[in-house]
Amino acid sequence: MNNIDVNKLMGMLSKMDKKDIENGLAQVSKMLNSKNKDEILKDINQKLEK
Repeated sequence: MNNIDVNKLMGMLSKMDKKDIENGLAQVSKMLNSKNKDEILKDINQKLEK
């Protein structure tokens, strides 16, 4: 599994509003229940790097 820098994650969360965080958590929940989680993680990491 990919490691995410906790400080980077917390910094991102501090800039998000409640609705964005809820949407993000919904995506994480979907990812954890998905058989395709590696592909989703790869997609998320690519978006974070932009």
